[in-house]
Amino acid sequence: MAHVLVVEDDPAIRSGLVRSLSERGHAVATAPNGLDGLRQVVDDRPDVVLLDLGLPDVDGHSVLSMIRAVRAVPVIVVTARDDDPSVVRALDAGADDYVVKPFRAEQLEARIRAVLRRAATQDAASTLTVGDLVVELAPRTVTLEGRAVELSRREFDLLAHLAARPGEVVNKRELLAEVWHQVYGGAERSLDVHLSWLRRKLGESAAEPRYLHSVRGVGIRLAAPDPAPDNPSDTAPDGGSEATGNTSDRGPDGGSESTDRVHDESP
Repeated sequence: MAHVLVVEDDPAIRSGLVRSLSERGHAVATAPNGLDGLRQVVDDRPDVVLLDLGLPDVDGHSVLSMIRAVRAVPVIVVTARDDDPSVVRALDAGADDYVVKPFRAEQLEARIRAVLRRAATQDAASTLTVGDLVVELAPRTVTLEGRAVELSRREFDLLAHLAARPGEVVNKRELLAEVWHQVYGGAERSLDVHLSWLRRKLGESAAEPRYLHSVRGVGIRLAAPDPAPDNPSDTAPDGGSEATGNTSDRGPDGGSESTDRVHDESP
């Protein structure tokens, strides 16, 4: 059984969805507008959201962006808009699936099961480790070399997205879409600032990176630091001091005899 939030302004459709989903064992909550739906997403933490785009107070695409800014809950867009731009815009904004009205209850139920399976798979990989950097997704905590690192919500989301793909260069357009939920750009400066803050909290800088590496003109790569090279030994293989000259060159006092002086002396 899942906790399903239905964000739908049409009373008839809303009641029909409640009845259908309840019959299939789900616990169903409803919201008649976008702001109420957003409040319930934050306060009640549903397992999945069914979101209409044609809401009376806020456009559904905007509601979707606001949901994505606060939670990674699966969202299925349920709407009468079947034109390609609306579908693409909703999916780019973070919708997990898209269902066009009218639809059969069995189809919607199958899609709910599918997004919940995907969410469960993602939750299973709840710990991301890159070198001595550990990102715990469920409690949203980060440790570096065993010490806690305090991050803001956006800094954590940025680090978690990069940690999910260690060693790969992630382009800034993807980060803006997946972390900032701004598919068409406009937050590049904010991304650069948050990267700078994140580097500082990880004890590094752009000039001297350890984990976060900028690839000019491409994006950001998160990777474990290379192991420190061994210090060269100052001793000979047998543990003694390396000989600097032949013992026969030493004078009676144990110091080195200058061969230049010997050759310069007259017979």
